[in-house]
Amino acid sequence: MDAPSARTPAAQPPAPQAQTPRPSSARPTTVADLLSGLRATAKTLEPTAGMRLAYASFLQRRGLIPSDLPYSDFVAVRLLFESTRDAGLWNLQWRITDREPRSDAIWRQWQAAAAPSPLRPTATAECDELSALFAFLVRSLGVHGVGLFWPYPNHTVAVWQIRPRVRPPIRVVVPTTQIFLAESDLFDTDRFEPWRQRQIYEYTRSDAATSLRLPPPLLAFFLAQTRRYGGAGDLSLQRLRYLREAVFQGRLSASQAAVLARRAPENGARDGVAREDAAAFAAFAEAMGAR
Repeated sequence: MDAPSARTPAAQPPAPQAQTPRPSSARPTTVADLLSGLRATAKTLEPTAGMRLAYASFLQRRGLIPSDLPYSDFVAVRLLFESTRDAGLWNLQWRITDREPRSDAIWRQWQAAAAPSPLRPTATAECDELSALFAFLVRSLGVHGVGLFWPYPNHTVAVWQIRPRVRPPIRVVVPTTQIFLAESDLFDTDRFEPWRQRQIYEYTRSDAATSLRLPPPLLAFFLAQTRRYGGAGDLSLQRLRYLREAVFQGRLSASQAAVLARRAPENGARDGVAREDAAAFAAFAEAMGAR
């Protein structure tokens, strides 16, 4: 609050101003708030073991050096991949919809999702809608080169084009669903050949205005999910994704999924499960058991 003006008589102090909530303490309500929260979360996840290991593994796999790909870009892309994929951190669920390859319908569903739960989807969408959502959000965070790729006429994933300074461009498959893929197919899977498509056009459509209002509980849920799980390793996030999908599809009850999640760190001890991985499985087990 500004200091009182020097011209204000001492006997007549300024009338108290109406109290308005500070933007920093207000509950997130818009797409702009979501993007701001994602930027902050991505920054806090940079030091985590899962994120650092994923970056190092990606550079080695692709023969890149850190100057070819800023770490902050990779963190944003990986975080949004895990968030927007089918049965990912934001509880989206794949379903045939026959809608256009854009994410408008997802945003409309989210506008009505005032009571999100870890036990059920926040929205349903087809593979091209999920890929468009991912591409839109990635570009909204300032990372370029993501577009849509059709490995089959009836299937869509996203592709991230990276342009190193001293070598040809590379194309990274971002599988927003596991359709035609196995559990071992992760981010940058080689199951689809992205160069089969001559051009990958960057997705530049604005699917949702930054002023679009969403239920505060939904945005709080999204940001909490990214903070809770975003630092875990690739394999752990993939295991959690399959558990979450099984709950959505009714193949596992929430309590059964919780039991499996609690066992996961024990089963993965020989794989060197990091602290972030153990915390992610514990958080998932707790969420599945909560009523």
